[in-house]
Amino acid sequence: MASPHDPIATAVRVLPDAFTTRRATLVGLGGFAAAALLPTGPAMAASVPVARRLAFTNLHTGESCMLTFQEKGVYDPAALDEIAHVLRDHRTGEVAAIDPKLLTLLADLRRAVDSAEPFQVYSGYRSPKTNAMLAAKSGGVAKKSFHMRAMAVDCFLPDVPLDRLHKAALVARRGGVGRYNNPGFLHIDVGPVRRW
Repeated sequence: MASPHDPIATAVRVLPDAFTTRRATLVGLGGFAAAALLPTGPAMAASVPVARRLAFTNLHTGESCMLTFQEKGVYDPAALDEIAHVLRDHRTGEVAAIDPKLLTLLADLRRAVDSAEPFQVYSGYRSPKTNAMLAAKSGGVAKKSFHMRAMAVDCFLPDVPLDRLHKAALVARRGGVGRYNNPGFLHIDVGPVRRW
């Protein structure tokens, strides 16, 4: 057990041992099925919420949404469509279904850090064309970015210090976490566990 003075351990609430087993739920997503894995290892809530809510503001379009996207383990296709629209590639207008594991992770992080604000999003889904253009301009853009697979978001929570959100995302160990201090956001994805 971590020390009560460990800042990373105190960044999130830990699930009881009975909940750390891997479980999957098959859900319908607009005509196709996807497996949604619940957290394993260090996790962020005392129990699985009956409903998971998310709020986003797209910083490029000004569009927002605040909705319940999962209730009693079942995803709401209309809510998923609305999230996909808000997190679309703002340069091309292309929309892709956001990976439900990413949405679940973001909802769990928002609860863990007790945020009441929407995620402020710089980038959600990114088309291959947009990603190639950005990668050509900057060495910091991965050529095989998880943004192109709708498995990543670049974001921050205005009512939570970036350090605290960063620690919570690292402790979750549910994908990649990158920190960018200027302008101040995290890259969060549900690919392999890694950090930068």
